[in-house]
Amino acid sequence: MTAPASRYDEMERATSALDAPFAVVDLDAFRANAADLVHRAAGKPVRVATKSVRCRHLIGVALTTPGFRGVMAYSLREALWLAGQGVSDILVAYPSVDREAIRSLRADPVALDGVTVMVDDAAHLELLTRHPPREQADAPLRVCLDVDASLRLGPLHLGVRRSPLRTPAQVRRLAEQVVRHRGLRLVGLMFYEAQVAGLPDSSAPVRWVKRRSTLELLDRRAEVVEAVHPLAELELVNGGGTGSLHLGARDPSLTELSAGSGLFGPTLFDGYDAFRPRPAAFFTTPVVRRPAPGMATTFGGGWPASGPAGRSRLPAPWRPRGLRLTRTEGAGEVQTPLAGPTAGDLHIGDRVWWRHAKAGELCEHVGELHLVEADRVVASVPTYRGEGQAFG
Repeated sequence: MTAPASRYDEMERATSALDAPFAVVDLDAFRANAADLVHRAAGKPVRVATKSVRCRHLIGVALTTPGFRGVMAYSLREALWLAGQGVSDILVAYPSVDREAIRSLRADPVALDGVTVMVDDAAHLELLTRHPPREQADAPLRVCLDVDASLRLGPLHLGVRRSPLRTPAQVRRLAEQVVRHRGLRLVGLMFYEAQVAGLPDSSAPVRWVKRRSTLELLDRRAEVVEAVHPLAELELVNGGGTGSLHLGARDPSLTELSAGSGLFGPTLFDGYDAFRPRPAAFFTTPVVRRPAPGMATTFGGGWPASGPAGRSRLPAPWRPRGLRLTRTEGAGEVQTPLAGPTAGDLHIGDRVWWRHAKAGELCEHVGELHLVEADRVVASVPTYRGEGQAFG
């Protein structure tokens, strides 16, 4: 979904005193997207995926939306930092081998109570229990098992390469090892179906894979939960993502869902059939050159997203309409030439508005986000980078 031209005009007026480059979040669109995520979750609580936001203020805005509960961090050090800032109920979505962070977690009663770490290998358990805390803590480490949610069709692996745990028997074996450790407490399971949540509905084969994967996972997830249930009283069974909330909402095995990208609505989420997030995050670059008739060059712009290298990972010029990247240069590190039917109308000093391909990675390039409501900037808030934080 594209924002109406009038919204562009309002944001231009709101930021007219700012010098590009800078980044903007449309708070009206952000809140509308948050409400849509809750609606699609159909009563299941939604955990905020912080890697897709990377701004404490906006994480807080999401958490004040009825239907959101808890955060999903991407780094143990990030989780410790957020816990120290008063954020509670933090699920770390990826295993950590950061020994100092593990020691800090074990020595911090507040973090021990609110942070859940992720494991999928016996080696993770060894790391978590190897080093004694600086001060003896009474509470055990809260542990969640990451279970592979990809689709397997013979030799084909459709989905991301995450956990080696797949079958109920494999998950139960590691769960048994967790519960044998006095210093560990098994509290949850996580399943992330990236091949459903993270792929736009771009073709009939993709839609078929999504349907097949959803049905396969519905049965296997229930079997895994049943296999682990006699060993521990699970507090959470997490699944889903922005692109699959409506499907996870129908799965009785799941107790909660996660989402983050849908709050910002980046370009990679423009092609889904089931929902249309409103573009809420933008950055601007200034026109600094007119190298040839029908072309304009902006300062910066080379902010590609992670994932397989290709044009889908490049930022997209949003306004003025009719601009496009050149095939020979793409989005450049220091300058980006633009072509298209409206490029010749740009003058030195004009601004080009862009949308990033993914969500939170935009915040790795800027120290603050200017929050716009209607036609005014209501606040300028720091990103993780602006607070001097970098978690990988």
